Amino acid sequence: MIAQPQYILSLDLGTTGNRAILFDAAGRVAGQAYAELTQHYPHPGWLEHDAIEIWRDTRSCIDRVFAETKISPSSVAAIGLTVQRETCLLWDKTTGEPLHKAIVWQDRRTAPLCRQLTQQSKAELIREKTGLVLDAYFSATKLAWLLDWVKREKPETNLENVLAGTIDCWALWNLTGGKVHATDRSNASRTMLMNLETGDWDRDLLELFGIPAGMLPQIQHSLGVFGKTDPALFGAEIPIAAIFGDQQAALFAHGCDRPGMLKCTYGTGCFLISQTGSQLTRSNHQLLSTVAWTKPDGANYALEGAMFTSGACIQWLRDGIGLIESAAQTEPMARQVADTNGVYFVPALSGLGAPHWDMNARGSFQGITGGVKREHMVRSVLESIAYQVKEVVDAANQDCDLPISYLKVDGGASRNDFLMQFQADVLGIPVERPAILDATAQGAAFGAGLAVGFWDDYDRLVASREIDRIFEPEEGATAAQENFAMWKKAVERAKNWVEG
Repeated sequence: MIAQPQYILSLDLGTTGNRAILFDAAGRVAGQAYAELTQHYPHPGWLEHDAIEIWRDTRSCIDRVFAETKISPSSVAAIGLTVQRETCLLWDKTTGEPLHKAIVWQDRRTAPLCRQLTQQSKAELIREKTGLVLDAYFSATKLAWLLDWVKREKPETNLENVLAGTIDCWALWNLTGGKVHATDRSNASRTMLMNLETGDWDRDLLELFGIPAGMLPQIQHSLGVFGKTDPALFGAEIPIAAIFGDQQAALFAHGCDRPGMLKCTYGTGCFLISQTGSQLTRSNHQLLSTVAWTKPDGANYALEGAMFTSGACIQWLRDGIGLIESAAQTEPMARQVADTNGVYFVPALSGLGAPHWDMNARGSFQGITGGVKREHMVRSVLESIAYQVKEVVDAANQDCDLPISYLKVDGGASRNDFLMQFQADVLGIPVERPAILDATAQGAAFGAGLAVGFWDDYDRLVASREIDRIFEPEEGATAAQENFAMWKKAVERAKNWVEG
């Protein structure tokens, strides 16, 4: 007699690291393994990942979580996959080798191509077809750059054997032993190549960016079986039953499945997504229209404000300029001073995303005087993360009929109590933090489990999530909101720093 599967395996392949988490039937974490991912900066404004390292670490994390929990792969009902979104690569389907390192979503190398296309009046066409702003953030210009590089540097390459895709495609292809080349609509909607209304690759856009349709993955629903793992990997054929972009997975985990519900993830970047239901909604204030997820019975859409640098600027304080030794230090340091002593930080290390979309902006500390200490600078970095979110909430309020009155949060940086309290203060609304902050992994697990019948009630699953804390606006709200105006002045001075 074969035992009933007891677990769902979630793979969360993020910007700074890769994680495998096992969830039990109650939706609780049964075990996890993590590996930090090497960041490659070949030129200023460029960022690459080694796709071989991503796959090797994915394998390693899966093996470790099974070994450490003593849970058998045969006890896993399904795998849910969630990934950093716009990062993309090309690989040879005959050798399985990437042709170049993956270009990460934060990478700015294709900003000149974006400016050229804007000058050719293509921005409105792209926005109409994809719901996206013409920006180097998205995959289309990155894939065009990679193709040009391969043609120039590896002219012997047979392009008939080349596959293109985002990280979910790469992971799925490897998990299935090279049998399945597919993506889901939430990830495809971030490539700047998918028509948002039809849910398919857009012929005009493929022609505009010079990308052959045959290289691209098949687009499928976010919830549903994509394929099964190669038994040679783990000794079991486990269905891969859900794929989400990381921000959409977090939205799913929070139970934001109806219009007006929203969440903000504080990861490498900061991403605020508002559910718009089955209605495709267009923004008049520089937010993105995107797919939340799709199922066989229909699609859910969302409006998104993407802010490129949040946790990444804390990592930069540690690894870039050595101002801190760990992210956990930032909270006590920020509390050691009453304010920032007039210092404001603009977190434009990869340009500015919503609502500015300025590829030429650069990060800066402004207002430094002789009395400024590192504690003031660290506090100003934390405050800047919350200010960014306020900008996007203000834009969303202008796009929506009802003002946002409650914010659900997740992601690594949301562990920081100082940041979450300051966020509540500057917004003037409550901020709700769940006990499990890995909402991206949790959302992918929920989707996979529901798709194969491991769970049968989405609402009950979401209701079972524990809330850790709700931050209410406090006496610091007035000062925080007053200082927001000065921070916006600093942002204006950091914009258009690099001449186009």
